[in-house]
Amino acid sequence: MVFNSLAFIAFFAVVLALHAMPFRWTTKKINLLVASYLFYAAWNPPFVILLWISTVVDWFAAQQLVRAQRPLVRRAWMLLSVVANLGMLGYFKYGHFLLENFSAAMAAIGVHYVPPAWDIVLPVGISFYTFATLSYTLDVYLHRAVPANRFLDYALFVTFFPHLVAGPIMRPTELVPQFEQPHKASADQLRFGLVLMTLGLFQKIVLADSFLAGVAEAIYDTDQAPGTLDAWIGTLAFSGQIFCDFAGYSTTAIGAAMCLGFAMPDNFRFPYAAIGFSDFWRRWHITLSSWLRDYLYIPLGGNRHGAARTYLALMATMLLGGLWHGASWTFVVWGGLHGLYLSGERALRTHFAGYRPGPGMLLALGLLTYVLINVTWVFFRAHSFGKAWDVLRGMAGGNGAATPILPMVSLVTTALIVGGLVFAHWLMRRHTLESMLQRAPALALSTGLGVMVFAIVIAQGTGNAFIYFQF
Repeated sequence: MVFNSLAFIAFFAVVLALHAMPFRWTTKKINLLVASYLFYAAWNPPFVILLWISTVVDWFAAQQLVRAQRPLVRRAWMLLSVVANLGMLGYFKYGHFLLENFSAAMAAIGVHYVPPAWDIVLPVGISFYTFATLSYTLDVYLHRAVPANRFLDYALFVTFFPHLVAGPIMRPTELVPQFEQPHKASADQLRFGLVLMTLGLFQKIVLADSFLAGVAEAIYDTDQAPGTLDAWIGTLAFSGQIFCDFAGYSTTAIGAAMCLGFAMPDNFRFPYAAIGFSDFWRRWHITLSSWLRDYLYIPLGGNRHGAARTYLALMATMLLGGLWHGASWTFVVWGGLHGLYLSGERALRTHFAGYRPGPGMLLALGLLTYVLINVTWVFFRAHSFGKAWDVLRGMAGGNGAATPILPMVSLVTTALIVGGLVFAHWLMRRHTLESMLQRAPALALSTGLGVMVFAIVIAQGTGNAFIYFQF
């Protein structure tokens, strides 16, 4: 079940109605848990078993971590959780990737090996709930959190449907305490939650799917090499598409949780107005970047052991972050480029420690950041290195004799939408969405929401699955 479907609207209406009933709090939590399992089972019911395994293993491991006295025993329980979670993730997500690369390595040394057919379906959202459950046992192991008091609260944390399949990646300390006490949305929370859901669905259904996805597909899903204008417009279209798609999901998820009385953290803060790449990762997929920082970058040494160790930790974190996004070397290159950007930025900040750029230079640095981010999106979107080189060569003006691919209407529409999106990010970079909506005149806000709802209804049925479902 996806947010951009009529089935979800009916499902969410029933969930809201049940949550508003005068049931005991435990009954309401059971209702939410059952609803969350039904939400996930709508894709493939047997994969609910993986959720159960992950939930039970990590719950039991965390309980034993508290009871264990010897460090060796505590480490063993922690490793059980890590191996169980990463084992499932590795098998379903990276099994085929590992087989392909093993076969290629054997061929390189003259050994002909044909791997067996790999017909395993990737469970939706496994990367997201694996990271969420891992944070639970790792935080208990590191004495940063205590286990949940009730199994029901922990099971609901794992499966809570707004964040289950594509984040935000929640920490137990952010959500489990909210399940301990009765929560019901106030009238203001319900209104604001519905506004967020409307905005998120507009971003996904109208902007990402109806306007931008087709332009990106016309460039990236063809064998034809694009010219300069086509390559840039296709890549800009994807930069807008992936933001509207993923931020649209996160905004809808946060709104859905708010309608039920629960708070979830922001996942995006106008990232295309970032000045520098550390600023970008403070604004893009915030819950993932903070997870990578806390559970990879800092344990690898962070910035505490000299410059060389810091750069190594940055590169390793971003390479693994790239691989988390997909079992393909193009994703690894995407992560590696971000690692190089972050390392280069750190070196420049160290060298020019006393430099304070003025407004004009800040704007130039922001535009440079956006251009270089778009270079990384080429590897994220392309299905092969060959296609990535075709697009990059086109962006650099190297496909001079290329036949135009995109019609003029697509060029103009994409430029207007993406340009408007980037302008809006710069306009709001120092604000929050909540503060902007609260300051908006009631008539303007109502009119804008009415237009969005109308556009969603018109475009309904043409939408695709959210991009991050494949991760």
